[in-house]
Amino acid sequence: MNIFEFLMNLLGLAITLAIPVLFFILMFKTDKIKQLQAMMEKLKKSLEEMDEQAKLIVRTDMELNKIQEELDKKITGLYALQRISRAISTTLEESQIFKRIEAGYLEDLGFEKACGFLWNDKENKFAPHLNHGYSEDKIETIKSLVNSDKETYQNLIKNEKALSSIFLLSEAGLKDKIKDVFAVNSFIISPILPKEGSKGFFFVGIESADVSINEGDEELITILSNQIGQALENASLFEKTWRAHQELEKKVEERTRQLTLALEEVKKASKRKTDFISSVSHELRTPLTSIKGYAAILMAEKLGPVPPEVKARLEKINRHSDELVHMVNDLLDIARVESGKVAMRIGPQDLGEMIASVSDLILIQCKNKNIELAQEIQKDTPQVLADRSQIERVFINLLANAVKFTPQNGRITIKANKKDGFVQVDIQDTGIGIPPEALSLIFDEFYRVDNAVNQELKGTGLGLSLVKHIIEAHKGKIWVESRPGKGSTFSFTLPIA
Repeated sequence: MNIFEFLMNLLGLAITLAIPVLFFILMFKTDKIKQLQAMMEKLKKSLEEMDEQAKLIVRTDMELNKIQEELDKKITGLYALQRISRAISTTLEESQIFKRIEAGYLEDLGFEKACGFLWNDKENKFAPHLNHGYSEDKIETIKSLVNSDKETYQNLIKNEKALSSIFLLSEAGLKDKIKDVFAVNSFIISPILPKEGSKGFFFVGIESADVSINEGDEELITILSNQIGQALENASLFEKTWRAHQELEKKVEERTRQLTLALEEVKKASKRKTDFISSVSHELRTPLTSIKGYAAILMAEKLGPVPPEVKARLEKINRHSDELVHMVNDLLDIARVESGKVAMRIGPQDLGEMIASVSDLILIQCKNKNIELAQEIQKDTPQVLADRSQIERVFINLLANAVKFTPQNGRITIKANKKDGFVQVDIQDTGIGIPPEALSLIFDEFYRVDNAVNQELKGTGLGLSLVKHIIEAHKGKIWVESRPGKGSTFSFTLPIA
């Protein structure tokens, strides 16, 4: 065997041995490749899942950012709305309400342009009251276009609902018309609806096509237009109230002037009446004195015997002369008290002593009619500031009237008690009483209640009027309470000393 054959044999052996080894290695590599492919599939799947998660995270982040932006916008808008609300609520002048809505507030709300229109009844058209973002020429053009199609905006007010570019998809014609009129890409137009005053609408818009509005914006503008409406209503009500107040002041001033003039006339008339009564009373005294004197001389038969018939008539002359003298004296006293010519000697007086003194004078009249005269005077009743003689005169008049109108076996009670810095005196009787219609006239001069007692007993009707003037001269008050058939209570007050 030569070397060449040996090498070939060795090579064949090597190849024979190598083939199984290579086959084994190939099988091993194939398994490895399959494992790697499986791992690659898993990895690819994991990467795809991670990619989806990453996309989800990105989408979520974008949505969160959008929500955050919208939330920030809403918060900014709410702050702006609060500032506008505060600004317009601090004025009650209609002309100032729209001026308080500054451009900066509307920018914070996210709008580039805004205008407000109110309906003018006199001119029968809409008039602009707010303008932000438009030139003067442009707002005049908008005004002209709005009034040329005023039914559209009147319907908006009538329907009481806001319109916006996001909710007018079914009304493309109206949407495009509003866009053209106000030169914007998106808008909100909301009615202004005060209960008092002029109605109108509030418009806001965005010119840029890259910025859009949403439902939240519409809600804010609706709230703002409602607040503008409330502010206009408050201003209108204030204006009406102010005008009514001015008119009332003018009427009060005019009425006061008229009453002052009337009071002056009343004072003049009262003075003329007082002067007349005083003058006439003085003039009456002289002839009355003469009549009474001549009647007395004739009755005394100093000029010769007088027949009984003549004497009876002379007695009537004498009695009627006494009545006339009494009436003249009362008239003079009333005139003096009214004019302040009576010198009141006012000082501290014991009311109990005055009542006791007057009671002694009236007691005989009470006994003649079997009338009980009672006194209920509190022990701690303070002294009063009074002219003793004048107040005794008041007691005599009131007690004499009580006796006059109280039937047999009746009762008269005198009470006195302290009340609010005064002493109140009540003279209560069980007499025939006073009709309700006479209560307001009872203290008038010459007034006499129409009843059976007055028809039988004549009087002047001056006693209670004189009593009233005396009490008022003492800074007191007098009044009466009565029911027919149940008696009367005359009350008056005197200041405490």
